[in-house]
Amino acid sequence: MKQDGFTLVEMMVALFIFALIATTGVVLLSVGVRAQAAATARLDDTAALRRMSILLANDLAQIMPRTARASDGAVLRAFTGNDGTSNPLILGYVRGGWSNLENASRAGVQRVDVVLERGRLERRGYAALDGNATATPIVLAEDVTALAMRYRDRKGDWRQRWDDPLISSLPAAVEITLTRGKEPPLTLVFAAGPNYP
Repeated sequence: MKQDGFTLVEMMVALFIFALIATTGVVLLSVGVRAQAAATARLDDTAALRRMSILLANDLAQIMPRTARASDGAVLRAFTGNDGTSNPLILGYVRGGWSNLENASRAGVQRVDVVLERGRLERRGYAALDGNATATPIVLAEDVTALAMRYRDRKGDWRQRWDDPLISSLPAAVEITLTRGKEPPLTLVFAAGPNYP
C-alpha cells in the first residue's frame, strides 16, 4: 500500500523557509519598534524645547523695571544677565502678569531666576518678591553642555552681560545659545519688556 507524504528533505526545506520568514518578520518588527521609540523621544525633546521657548518668551515679554531685595536685604537689580559661563545665575528679573487663579494673598508680580547647575537649566519662581521666599523650580532643559548669552541694549548693541549702571534698566532683547549633549547649538532670541510686539 502506497502512502503519500513529505520526504525528510522536503520537510527540512519547508522549515528553513518558515524560519527565514519568521526571522525577517522579527527583524522588521524590532526595527519598527526602535524607529517608533526614536521618533517619540525626538518629538518629546522638541516639545520640551518648545515649552522652554514659550515660557521664556512669556516671562521676558513681561519683565518690569522693579528691583527686589535678597534674603540679606541687599538690593537686586531689576534685570541681571550673565554670560552663561561664569555664574550659575543666568538671568534674574521681576515679571508682571503672574496669574492668581487660587486667589492667594500675594502680588501679581514675581521674582524669577534662571539658573544653570549640573547641566540642568532651571527657572525658579519665588513666592514673594523680597526676602527668603521659597522658589518653585521648573526644568527648562537637561544635559546642557554649553550656554552663551547676549543682551541687546536700546541703541541696538549686543553685550555679553547685562550690567548697566542704572539698576532698573532692562534689555531690549535676550539671546540664548544652548548646546545639549551632542545636539547642534540652538539659538533663541526673545524681545524683552516694553519692546515686545
